[in-house]
Amino acid sequence: MITAHPSLLRELVERCERLRRRLAADNSTETARQLEDATYTLCVITGTRQLDTALFVARRQLAEARKQEQPLRH
Repeated sequence: MITAHPSLLRELVERCERLRRRLAADNSTETARQLEDATYTLCVITGTRQLDTALFVARRQLAEARKQEQPLRH
């Protein structure tokens, strides 16, 4: 399976979380549009259709990437 680079996933996860919080606070049309755009991108990259699922998949992929970065201990 092809996955996005961890830095891109991390950026999108952080953006979606930040925009969700902002939308809860200000409920503005602009914030809603930005969240919709970020959600769409994250869903496409993770092969999902809903934000919560996309966030779950992205976090799982990030955890896997961290495991692969750690050197093996003997």
